[in-house]
Amino acid sequence: MFINNFDPIAFQIMSFEIRWYSLAYILGIVVGWILCKKIFIKNLDISEKFDDYITYLIIGIILGGRVGYILFYNFSYYLDNIFDIFKIWQGGMSFHGGLLGVIASSYIFAKKSNQNPFFYLDQVSLVAPIGIFFGRMANFINSELYGTATDMPWSVIFVKVDNLSRHPSQLYEAILEGLILFLILIYFMNKGYLKKPGLISGLFLIFYSLFRFFVEFFRVPDEQIGYLFLNLTMGQIISLLFASIGITLFYLKNENR
Repeated sequence: MFINNFDPIAFQIMSFEIRWYSLAYILGIVVGWILCKKIFIKNLDISEKFDDYITYLIIGIILGGRVGYILFYNFSYYLDNIFDIFKIWQGGMSFHGGLLGVIASSYIFAKKSNQNPFFYLDQVSLVAPIGIFFGRMANFINSELYGTATDMPWSVIFVKVDNLSRHPSQLYEAILEGLILFLILIYFMNKGYLKKPGLISGLFLIFYSLFRFFVEFFRVPDEQIGYLFLNLTMGQIISLLFASIGITLFYLKNENR
């Protein structure tokens, strides 16, 4: 059993706080950008435009993640507290919302450059698990998105929550949606799947959704929502939708491979 009593603030300069969650976003974007530029990108035209694309990507992640959380998970609260929408530092970001933001920003940027959006989306899909890993580790440090009670020997007591031994569901996600998903996508990249734009993106949606759906069984659902249709969580329902999109995308892009 592990006792989690981490401070969510990484360090503080006078009254300015730097939180682990902010560092996770920054580190994920920087490491992903370096890997794409130095290793993954084979298309010279994309490589030259990738630095400009990053700005669109960051905006898409932040706006999409925030709007997605508001719409999917806590709409009634923000409807009554409009100004809290802008208090991002208090938390409240949706991965699926951020994903939609990435798709939208990639489409807009690619069309401006008269390119295929999947050239960019496939690159993002390859490195997204890195950002997911850092993000879930930050969730663990923050004692948020914690798991259900358990007596497993690797259980964790989140002191800031209660005294129950719980599944470290954030670590499950970090391993499955982060490390393992990254290795799976690298495997398919080495098999030549980048040559057909859209295949890597489809695989990302499929495997991420499957892993997320599975881990949600060990994770406490959002308090304001609880369990929904067939006793599934909102995360599981959205994951099923995105898995369907991923399967359809992979099938369509793989038809003439």
